[in-house]
Amino acid sequence: MTPPMELLADTVIEDDRWAALDLPALSETACRAAFAALDLAPEGFTICVMGCDDVRIATLNAEFRGKPVPTNVLSWASEQLQEGSPGAVPAKPLPGDADDPWSVGDIALAYETCVREAEEQGKPLKDHVLHLIVHGTLHCLGYDHIQDADATLMEALEVHALATLGVENPY
Repeated sequence: MTPPMELLADTVIEDDRWAALDLPALSETACRAAFAALDLAPEGFTICVMGCDDVRIATLNAEFRGKPVPTNVLSWASEQLQEGSPGAVPAKPLPGDADDPWSVGDIALAYETCVREAEEQGKPLKDHVLHLIVHGTLHCLGYDHIQDADATLMEALEVHALATLGVENPY
């Protein structure tokens, strides 16, 4: 008998509307796709994904970024892994063990903003949420999109990860 798969994504639901979308399954799928795009085995890692509402994410956005407005996704890396030069690949983190996996970081998603954006962009909510979780996971793993070279690298990884899930290029 095969042992049960270790969960990579620990999902916290603060807004019950996320349950209909099965956020825990989407989180696990998206996080694993991001890790696979980086050729990084997910064993020994964990990441927390929180499904909340616009009010909660606006509070978090104000607290951590000084922007008291809702946004679609926020992420907090446990450790800064990015490199100094634009376009450089961040260092790969070292995994913990089964009893004490290394926390990559936290991701928060706002329900109303995600729904509105998916509708405005004419895409399935599931696909939009998968993209945002892949995006947040890459942020937690040291990728960003501030400099053009960094954005090019991060977006290519997102497109690759999403393609493995059958999700169209969001860019």
